[in-house]
Amino acid sequence: MLEMKVFRESPEKIFEDLEKRNLPKDIALTVIELDNKWRKLIEEGNNLRAKRNSISKNIGELKKKGQDFSGVLKEMAILKKQLNQNETDTEIALKLRDSKRMVVPNILVNEVPVGDDENGNAEISTYGTINRKKEWLSHQDILERINGADLKRASKIAGRRFYFLTGDLARLELALVNFAVETLCEKGYSLTTPPFLMNREAYEGVVDLSDFEEVMYKIDEHDLYLIATSEHPITARFKNEIIELKEGPLKYAGISTNFRKEVGAHGISDRGIWRVHQFTKVEQVIFCKPEDSEKMHEEILNNAIHIFERLEIPFRVIDICTGDIGTVAARKYDIEAWMPSTNKWKEVVSASNCKSYQSVRLNMRYRTNEGTNFPHTLNSTAVATTRALAAILENHQTEDGDVIIPKALRKWMGNQETIKSK
Repeated sequence: MLEMKVFRESPEKIFEDLEKRNLPKDIALTVIELDNKWRKLIEEGNNLRAKRNSISKNIGELKKKGQDFSGVLKEMAILKKQLNQNETDTEIALKLRDSKRMVVPNILVNEVPVGDDENGNAEISTYGTINRKKEWLSHQDILERINGADLKRASKIAGRRFYFLTGDLARLELALVNFAVETLCEKGYSLTTPPFLMNREAYEGVVDLSDFEEVMYKIDEHDLYLIATSEHPITARFKNEIIELKEGPLKYAGISTNFRKEVGAHGISDRGIWRVHQFTKVEQVIFCKPEDSEKMHEEILNNAIHIFERLEIPFRVIDICTGDIGTVAARKYDIEAWMPSTNKWKEVVSASNCKSYQSVRLNMRYRTNEGTNFPHTLNSTAVATTRALAAILENHQTEDGDVIIPKALRKWMGNQETIKSK
């Protein structure tokens, strides 16, 4: 969430940003009104405590003089009730203010393109060459030809959008993970396997749960959610802590199994293993000083670009617009792979600079010469395996139904060059 000083000192910045997003400024005005109420209650409480101290002193003096102080005791009893009520009202006002503050989105950087929805996203660059031949099998058809996945039996035991990966495709998934991990570790990222469960308080520190909760799995009778990406537990790891950034940014490569409900209606191209409830992902997460975050944003994007270039998949980079960017990011780039069976670009990577929005929510700081400050947090997909596999299957299919394994992955496949059609 935004620091409270922004609401107090620069509310016009928030109003301008909400206008860009086509959101009402009422959500920010409510925070400001509740903050004024809270501050007024704080002042009233301080006055009541000062009056209590004065009465207490008066009682002591009357005792010393042997004078009757019963009337003053009654005044003190009334004052204590007023103070207790004030403390209760103050606590309620603060909780309400911060609950409303949590739904006010991050302030976007000036360069974010203005648009109402995904149609307003701006293409920055394209990579690779699109093959325009007429006949392309979809990745779900190729899965059947190579016996790469068993969706029918997975559905029997777990429901739709689950799968068994089998044989060479299961090996190819591990190759993707190993390739992404090796790439990031060579660049100084620390490999991290996080918990696959998080409690609500920690989750509220990294996402807007009012927006995100519908796609998450909640564990009944427990204050726990299955994680949707390793970014969430890795970022929440330093909740209520002071971290050290004197030696430079903290960089992590997170590897996890992720779980999402993926609610809503999706097209035929989202069958197979493209949009599923469970998938493996290697994620990039960075904590840095504010002055470094723009550079770090370019770094995590370039890492993902490097990975998909090595996978020999045509893709493009887009700058996400104001109407499509969501609550948490101040700027976001997506990488979209070309899916030839549908003649569409489809998202395989999201790279976000969240600035201090998550660290404020998490009450996470770093040491400075003057004291402490909120670090900037960034995250990006390195590779989400099921989507990368789908893109490989479609773009590397051959005329006879085989799949050519990208050269970068072959060393984890025993130097195997193709997955043969069955």
